[in-house]
Amino acid sequence: MTARWRGVALFTGVALLVLAVAPAVLDPFRLGLLAKYLCFAIAALGIGLAWGQGGMLTLGQGVFFGLGGYSMAMYLKLHDAGPGSLPDFMVWSGVERLPPLWKPFSSPVFAIAAAVAVPAAAAAVLGLLVFRQRVRGAYFAILSQALAAAFVIWLVGQQGLTGGTNGLTHFYDVFGRDPEEDGSKRAFYFVVALVLGALYLLCRQLVKSRFGRLLVAVRDGEDRVRFLGYNPATVKTAAFAASAAMAGIAGALYVPVVGIISPSLLGVVPSIELVVAVAIGGRFSLAGAALGGVLLNWAHTTFSEQYPSGWVYLQGLMFVLVIMLAPGGVAGAVRWAGGAVARRRPAAGPAPAVAAAASEREVAAP
Repeated sequence: MTARWRGVALFTGVALLVLAVAPAVLDPFRLGLLAKYLCFAIAALGIGLAWGQGGMLTLGQGVFFGLGGYSMAMYLKLHDAGPGSLPDFMVWSGVERLPPLWKPFSSPVFAIAAAVAVPAAAAAVLGLLVFRQRVRGAYFAILSQALAAAFVIWLVGQQGLTGGTNGLTHFYDVFGRDPEEDGSKRAFYFVVALVLGALYLLCRQLVKSRFGRLLVAVRDGEDRVRFLGYNPATVKTAAFAASAAMAGIAGALYVPVVGIISPSLLGVVPSIELVVAVAIGGRFSLAGAALGGVLLNWAHTTFSEQYPSGWVYLQGLMFVLVIMLAPGGVAGAVRWAGGAVARRRPAAGPAPAVAAAASEREVAAP
């Protein structure tokens, strides 16, 4: 079986596992948790594109996750409040008129489009400003981290606009469905799983395209690419914007799945955890990045349930062990194991017809 067909078979197997087996064996609560993990897998997939393929270590992906999440949450709060009414947290905060920023989000089409376009536009502007100045490596990582910290401070300080520390929560109607019903949780799960699969195929196609090869070339030798006549800033900005758009989609899906979006989900620590998840899964593999997003958050839930007082240490130990024993992450370990098995296979002998002809020549020889 060729590598292409192995990939098709593996993708088909995973799709069947996610779309058929998991909904059949998991109760609604666990299925909702898996949907949450898949939301983080979408954000991790974007980091895999920016960091693994483009070499841009972004420690502020929570900003774009939050922009997408708040875009969706603003529509849901306005929908619950009804025409001409204010969301509940604005009433509690003493707001008398709906802020102009909120008015366009009364449309679901605008909210969904904004969840994708606003993070992508913000990343594009930031990328053009930063990459044209040839800022890269640790400097870019620190800058993106500072952006996440500043974004959270702004959200917390805008109580009447963003809900402050509590964020936006208590959604009673999500596109005509009660988010607390078991059927709604199953529907949200399938939507998230299908979006993840579609984005993975899109990213895979992008990586295999001419742009993807150019992105890897920028990662491995940015100055050489510049000498060849290409503009690395443009390439990196496009990849960074695509990564931010995926984080925005993840945030928009996270809101109906979990029922909340708050600054505590968007700061420096959550952003670093996403990078850690990609490192665990394997940053040079898109599938590994998505897998890492699921694994880390599954470990978070499992360890916290079983060991409430020491789950943080167990999660850190898992990260240390993966990095020590498999520096390329889970995906790198799988590739190494496959290569080791292939090397241990005995060399194939000559074809039967060739071997028979050789035997006849030996018999006929004097």
